[in-house]
Amino acid sequence: MLHAKSVRSLLLTAVLFTALGASAQSQPRPPLDPAVRTLRVEGTGEVKAQPDEAFIDLAVETLAPNAKTAGEQNAKKMEKVIAALTSAGIARKDIQTRNYSVYPDYGPPAPNETEPKLRGYRVSNLVSVHLTELSRVGSLLDQALAAGANRVDQVRFGLAKQDAVQGEALRQAVARARKSAEVLAAALNVKLGAVVDASTVTESPQLYPARFAMAESADARVATPIQPEEQTVQAKVTLIYVIEPLR
Repeated sequence: MLHAKSVRSLLLTAVLFTALGASAQSQPRPPLDPAVRTLRVEGTGEVKAQPDEAFIDLAVETLAPNAKTAGEQNAKKMEKVIAALTSAGIARKDIQTRNYSVYPDYGPPAPNETEPKLRGYRVSNLVSVHLTELSRVGSLLDQALAAGANRVDQVRFGLAKQDAVQGEALRQAVARARKSAEVLAAALNVKLGAVVDASTVTESPQLYPARFAMAESADARVATPIQPEEQTVQAKVTLIYVIEPLR
């Protein structure tokens, strides 16, 4: 049977071995003096925040017997969509083309034939609309569709100013790592020294697609309902403390 002192010694040895192994891998930092005992801890912070910007990805698709006609029709319709958006107060710089494509459109083969039948050419012009007034997302969608947009790929939400949220997540991660170090040091009956190494990874929020449903009411004043989702920012920190020698 192992005494409490022996168990504590084995645990400290395991922790120190893990810390030294991790320090050796964190190149190009200079390796710590093998004679210096260290304690390695990790902490994670997570902050949720309401989004403050949105991106609407919408497109105009046209189909015509030839590419030239399909392109001309598409351009006219897209100009109407952009005009509707700018009339609603969206700056031209906040309407950016994400994709433009022209490709043949084939239908099923005719009876007694094996080759697909060319129905014409399809042109797709996809733009992304950026706005910060989230309450207007639904009404802008409706205006774009009324002006001629016939495809909505997605509505994404994000954080325009991430620094404050990322900083808070990092502070939480450091606090939790420090608390873990203090608990371990007390359990091992050792004294913590200075932090000799620190590293962090901050995960920026993703642009999450929104859930929305097209309004079916005949009342034109009813806008498409949009439900923005909270954004989550995570930070992970690794701290390595020196264990001060016993006196």
